[in-house]
Amino acid sequence: MLGALSGDTKVYIVTGRTDMRRSFDGLMALIRDTYQMDPYADALYLFCGRKRNTLKALYFDQTGFVLCTKRLDNGKFQWPRDAKEVRLLTRQQLRWLPEGLSICQPNAVQPSGRKDF
Repeated sequence: MLGALSGDTKVYIVTGRTDMRRSFDGLMALIRDTYQMDPYADALYLFCGRKRNTLKALYFDQTGFVLCTKRLDNGKFQWPRDAKEVRLLTRQQLRWLPEGLSICQPNAVQPSGRKDF
């Protein structure tokens, strides 16, 4: 599914902990009500639970919502826990997440154009 996203699709990560019992409607409400974003936009929204071994991805494909879940057998996702916010990710950062790497790599250029150090 992630490979089928267009180059224009924005990818957002919801930092902090998300209740992984939430499904389509609960995650849509979180995007809309907490972050004042449009769940119907051409965007992929990523969420992670308390244990950091489960990731959910929510995407609207113009006909309906797609919800994907990935649970790691071993290890944890390097998920930002600093504050509950939404961040825009680059395609490279999206590739790093399932590989177990942090999205904050040294000298990585952020979507804002600034570098992480």
